[in-house]
Amino acid sequence: MRIILVSAILTMTLTASAEPPVLRSHIGDSVIADGGVLTVKCVGKKQNFNWADTLTRDVDVFSPKSVNFHPDGTRFYVNSLEGCATVVYDAKTTTKLKVIHHNFKSGEGSLWSHPSGYYPFTHYKDGATRAFQGKPVESAFSHGGRYLWIPYYRRTFDINAQDPSAVAIIDTRSDTIVRLMETGPLPKMIRCSNDGKTMAIAHWGDNTVGLIDISGNDPQQWHHLEPVIVDHKLQLNFSLSSAVNRDANSGNLLRGTVWMPGDRYLLVACMGGGGGIAVIDVPEHRYLGKITSISNARHLILSDKWLYVSVNAAGLVQRVPIDSINVAIGRGGKSFGVHGWQTCRVGGGARTIEASPSGRYVFAACNSASQLYVVDTERMAVIAHIAVDSYPVGLDVSHDGSLVVVTSQARHGLGGNAVNLYRVTYADDAEAQASATATASDLSTDSTSVVGNAARATDEATTSVDLKLFITLGVIALLLIVVLVMLRRKR
Repeated sequence: MRIILVSAILTMTLTASAEPPVLRSHIGDSVIADGGVLTVKCVGKKQNFNWADTLTRDVDVFSPKSVNFHPDGTRFYVNSLEGCATVVYDAKTTTKLKVIHHNFKSGEGSLWSHPSGYYPFTHYKDGATRAFQGKPVESAFSHGGRYLWIPYYRRTFDINAQDPSAVAIIDTRSDTIVRLMETGPLPKMIRCSNDGKTMAIAHWGDNTVGLIDISGNDPQQWHHLEPVIVDHKLQLNFSLSSAVNRDANSGNLLRGTVWMPGDRYLLVACMGGGGGIAVIDVPEHRYLGKITSISNARHLILSDKWLYVSVNAAGLVQRVPIDSINVAIGRGGKSFGVHGWQTCRVGGGARTIEASPSGRYVFAACNSASQLYVVDTERMAVIAHIAVDSYPVGLDVSHDGSLVVVTSQARHGLGGNAVNLYRVTYADDAEAQASATATASDLSTDSTSVVGNAARATDEATTSVDLKLFITLGVIALLLIVVLVMLRRKR
């Protein structure tokens, strides 16, 4: 028994020592970039690692994986993976507005779409009827921000993520789940096509990419299309009682996903396997091959005619012209050698990246470095970095570029459980103009915001009217009873 205990302690010690040291951000810390063109300041955090700090503590922050600003700029949504919840915050005040819990009594019921047949349960025969919690990973908006889609890393009973998971669809007017659909195993990145008609979900677990037709406005009519296989579909047959490392044992490790202009091609980063970026011809419903001139790609974004890629292990942000990708695909074949790559070295463990409104700057959450990096895209050079609570993974930039939110997960019980808030100010005219334009757009006629606010106002007004009517009728009824009692006494 002593030998086992000593071995366990030694294993934990070695694991802990192998991790980068835990760092913590400090509210008020700031960095001025490149002679003052940009300033980044830590203005707040939501944390669940220090119970004594009651000003910043938020019990709903539990292994936060990702963050997304609503298109109307009013809110941001944080996915707490291990907390099985999505936390909604006000973008201006950063106060918590709501917690959306992903708890379900069954995989069937009125919220669920009809099974597509593409994602059968093969290990848990009663999987479709089992109660579970969903572990929210990434998010994407559709229908102008009306709906927020959140895939679940896995259903909690499926310890090795080898049977279907699910995606929740949230109506952002009320921030409630209105639809649930099955997915393949271990879904991660989700992206809506530029025309708003198709959702794509990268299934980390088995080398497949799910596609969902959302071309109408009625969620009841949305339906799965046949998933596309990248290279080959993995045959999953893991234990039902002992957990294995599915973050490593999953083939190509499909992750970052982006739609090319025109929506014909979908690009999906392969963090593992042979590396590269998978190219899918969506109208033809066919996997074409891979962009081979990159490896360990984690996150993909398009900004100002460029494809930007974060390279995780090497700690790089790379970019290549979108036109170069189209030329390479046009040449045909299974391997696409794309020319014109530019590289900027950032911190170790480059994870999520996002661009500022003008595209002049790219922000990178660097996991092992525990830093937020800022890249000047004109020179492809780092101009600033600032400490983040260990270990950052998710990141998003507000539409006016003034707020960057970074989420930090734990590693083997170290670090994590934090959401860091950074205020960004710009001195250059182009960025200031882009920020002003984004702000004006947020404040003008965003249809989703108008509809959402109107719906909330209507609901509140209706509730208020109903309550007043109920009280009025109650008072009248009480007066009538009193009058009747008095009349009877007089008799």
